[in-house]
Amino acid sequence: MSTFIHDDFLLQNDFAKKLFHGYAKNLPIIDYHNHLSPRDIADDRTFENCTQIWLAGDHYKWRAMRTCGVNEKYITGKASDVDKFIKWGETVPYTMRNPLYHWTHLELKRYFGIDSLLSGSNAKEVYSQTSDMLQSASHSTLGLLKQSNVELLCTTDDPKDDLRYHRSIKKQNIPIKVCPTFRPDKAFGVENTKAYVDYLEALESVIGTSIETYDDLLSALENRIAFFHENGCRLADHGLDCIMHQDVTGFSIDTLFVKAKKGAVLHDSEVTFFKYHTLLALCRIYHEKGWVQQFHLGAVRNTNTRLLKKLGPDTGFDSIGDYPQAYGLNRFLNDLDGTDQLTKTILYNLNPSDNEVIASTVGNFNDGSIKGKIQFGSAWWFLDQKDGMEKQINALSNIGILSCFIGMLTDSRSFLSFPRHEYFRRILCNLIGKDVVNGELPSDEKWLGKIVSDISYYNSKEYFDFTD
Repeated sequence: MSTFIHDDFLLQNDFAKKLFHGYAKNLPIIDYHNHLSPRDIADDRTFENCTQIWLAGDHYKWRAMRTCGVNEKYITGKASDVDKFIKWGETVPYTMRNPLYHWTHLELKRYFGIDSLLSGSNAKEVYSQTSDMLQSASHSTLGLLKQSNVELLCTTDDPKDDLRYHRSIKKQNIPIKVCPTFRPDKAFGVENTKAYVDYLEALESVIGTSIETYDDLLSALENRIAFFHENGCRLADHGLDCIMHQDVTGFSIDTLFVKAKKGAVLHDSEVTFFKYHTLLALCRIYHEKGWVQQFHLGAVRNTNTRLLKKLGPDTGFDSIGDYPQAYGLNRFLNDLDGTDQLTKTILYNLNPSDNEVIASTVGNFNDGSIKGKIQFGSAWWFLDQKDGMEKQINALSNIGILSCFIGMLTDSRSFLSFPRHEYFRRILCNLIGKDVVNGELPSDEKWLGKIVSDISYYNSKEYFDFTD
């Protein structure tokens, strides 16, 4: 059976087709947040087969397979790669109306020219065909990035990372710019003091000095920020359930740090205070460096303790949280803005009920100094699908200024995920095209085309400063 993914996929009227094909389709990709391996890029890795590049690490697919009754042996277990792929092929027909169905067939068509629907009956054949193609230079990591028209991408890196692979990429003069992103979550993760003590020891070994006081911690983090900056980093990222405001005079931060360093359990209010205070300190450093800061808000992580013990984190047992977001977030941004130390900021929410909260919050701190200084980030994780993207775009349109939006990213661990940019661009063009057909927007192809092009590429190119 031929695939349903044709040139006008998701484009429901002629104006939408003009916008996509004329103003979005061929633009380069700036993927400013993902979890790709810099080592794989530096080594120009060739994957042995499609299971390794497509299924390994993809908890979206894992969740779908578990839901369809596939044994863990074929997901993260010891089954052969071909058997794992066949089980995925058997699962795919049952994923209709899940974004995985669209992504799967977009990726098969764009990278491998496969124009048939994946199922259990052809999975072995598809496995063989894709595995053969993956051995060619056009399908190494660099080959795939070039095929995808990727101009720049930002990985996600821990402060203790030595960034050796980023330095290797730069020395090789690879035409695709690859930058690290500073992700310091573990540096203030005092809710688990045993893990926190272990992390501090690892950080000490990297900086070569002991961390005995809170000031030592901040000095160590500032040291790492300087190191990351020297190696091309211009973004920080943080994964938080929410930002709970705590008055900075409520506790002694030095006392709390010593308590955590000794492995003592901190109370919830102490954890909140420590995180809030440390985030403020880090964000002031980001402002000094001219970085962009990102906040991913709203996930409930590692909910299944039995399977967490068996499989570890990031294996598909997280969900949408219903945390309070508005008050603490606005107070936090205001604390930074009050001293004129609020740098460019991107806010992502995981709960769709927070769309209007985030869309209205960004407007509170856009001060005219920079176009779109505070951004409502693209639909994230569970919302990274057609309905979620449309709702995010509509909330931003209704409350903010869509034309200043910096657009899509993959947030992915897979080198085959870049058609998600195409997916987003098609959805964006179709929404605007429908407004034109409905008489809600003027039929001004040139101007609306410019807005589409800006959101797809030019706004992010202007927003981020990746000059060496």
